[in-house]
Amino acid sequence: MTSAIGRQTETDRGHTAAGFDVLAVRSDFPILQTTVNGKPLIYLDSAATAQTPSAVIDAVVRYYNNDNANIHRGVHTLSVRATNMYESARAKAAALIGAKRPEEMIFVRSATEAINLVAQTYARDHIKPGDEVLVSEMEHHSNIVPWQLLCEQTGAVLRVAPMNDAGELRLDEYEHLLGARTKIVAVTQVSNALGTINPICDITRMAHEHGACVVVDGAQAVPHIKVDVCELDADFYAFSSHKFFGPTGVGMLYGKFDLLNSMSPYQGGGEMIRSVTFEKTTYNDVPHKFEAGTPNIAGGVGLGAAIDYVNGLGIEAIVAYEDDLLDYATQALLATPKVTLVGTAAQKAGVLSFNVDGVHPHDVGTMLDQDGIAIRTGHHCAQPVMDHFGIPATCRASLAFYNTRAEIDALVVSLRKVQEVFA
Repeated sequence: MTSAIGRQTETDRGHTAAGFDVLAVRSDFPILQTTVNGKPLIYLDSAATAQTPSAVIDAVVRYYNNDNANIHRGVHTLSVRATNMYESARAKAAALIGAKRPEEMIFVRSATEAINLVAQTYARDHIKPGDEVLVSEMEHHSNIVPWQLLCEQTGAVLRVAPMNDAGELRLDEYEHLLGARTKIVAVTQVSNALGTINPICDITRMAHEHGACVVVDGAQAVPHIKVDVCELDADFYAFSSHKFFGPTGVGMLYGKFDLLNSMSPYQGGGEMIRSVTFEKTTYNDVPHKFEAGTPNIAGGVGLGAAIDYVNGLGIEAIVAYEDDLLDYATQALLATPKVTLVGTAAQKAGVLSFNVDGVHPHDVGTMLDQDGIAIRTGHHCAQPVMDHFGIPATCRASLAFYNTRAEIDALVVSLRKVQEVFA
């Protein structure tokens, strides 16, 4: 069996023996068997888009080969089969994050659309001039801009809870910012730029004590840690398929049922209606009230297959393996001269942001690509994070359960080559 750099290292054999067979897992991902610039692909960009296993690819192909039809209301066999597969994926997503019922899960295009849906329905109906929306300093742009738009529309005020220089939310400052005017708290569970895992239970408890509604961006959390929305007591929770080893163009919004039931529709069209006349339209039940038009059916089927795949591996085994790999990678980068880590929170998921002294991140990324190593460079749609640290950009290596210690070793070797070139 061959690792990403053409050999199975003793280190990775040890991982196999410890109970998580990473080398067998890698064989489930066709793209990991390919080369880039003549080198075996080392994919360290899962925080942007995770790779897709054969089981998901096959499920999408089977759908198009055997079951392709529009869902709901159709009485013919293909429509019934497609509907059952799509609704099965909704139920799997509910179970994945601990929702009480499948109806609390709304299909959307992405976590971004999920947050926009909440901003333009629940929040717009409940916000008035002078009210406050509280976000954290480490948010992705998709959990900042929708709230800025809402504030512009309603006269509300955007407040920002700061983080410290380790990239951790300052809970004391967050609590101080909460008050009678706080109506929405929007926060990430895992920072895409830093890997910081936020204490969501504490965040929601404090927010609810002030009567605020909590919206959690879980795009980076659901693929890498165990999530239970009831335990978190999140009012709304968003995540994406493509970061969860599924197809692009699909996401999920969880909302507490009573909140969803009280909300106005997000878009108008087919499926979201119960009856239509020119005088009046009545709306469908939750969740269909928020799912206007023909959805990405194949994408939903693919997400269902991705959930099955991850459940087959076991989230506890994934977390243990990724935590060990993150520790190994962190120590390796800390031991690499002229490499500085950005974001050193005590509680982290598999994101390593770093810079190489004297070398622009884009140059680092370009040179690593010549060795077949894919990382992300830039501000990672988190410009306020970069502003906090006084830098324009970082290099970001993001890990998943298909990465190996051998790949981290190859990353370090390539970074040393970058330093030699720019010395």
